[in-house]
Amino acid sequence: MPTILLIRHGENDFVAKGRLAGRLPGVHLNENGRKQAQSLAEALENAPIKAIYASPLERTMETAQPIAAALGMKVIPEPGLLEVDFGDWQDKTLKQLRRRKLWRIVQNSPSLTRFPQGETFADAQLRIVGAIEKLSKQHKPKDLIVCVSHSDIIKLALAYYLGMHIDLFQRLSIAPASISTLLIGEGWARVINYNHSVKFGLPKRRSRPKKKPKK
Repeated sequence: MPTILLIRHGENDFVAKGRLAGRLPGVHLNENGRKQAQSLAEALENAPIKAIYASPLERTMETAQPIAAALGMKVIPEPGLLEVDFGDWQDKTLKQLRRRKLWRIVQNSPSLTRFPQGETFADAQLRIVGAIEKLSKQHKPKDLIVCVSHSDIIKLALAYYLGMHIDLFQRLSIAPASISTLLIGEGWARVINYNHSVKFGLPKRRSRPKKKPKK
């Protein structure tokens, strides 16, 4: 089975403002997110990628499209890569959600969580693993494929293949436009890298104001 690059979508204003976008339509990459998508395209333009799949939401498709353009390929929408269905939680700020009793359960015991009018983390994990296994069977063992998805979905997939209990998956961190790599074989899997940024840089130091020369 193939090597899979799990890529989180680039930044959007919901990410920047700490708001849960969920499956809301019309959430697009912001200027920084578009730059991140272009950086991904530049990093992967010479990779032997055989297929590019993405969650059908705008921000994931917009992250995948520059990669596809650089390689002369098309993006294939894959519903199995969709964001967790957060139900009534979507479009709420994290500040608002932290006040809810369910927040502590979400953070500490995700296996017990069902979002109001939404799905459970266990359902979402079953969905993403099913999608990965399905796509893997469609490709040859030495193929390299891209799957552009969302933070919690990628974390749930990695937790499964690392053998982590679902209650521990929140310990993982997936940054916007990061790449995590899965190598899947018959009856085994390896996490090759995790949360890799193609454009790493240290924070810029603030320049100190120049002192005026003494007269």
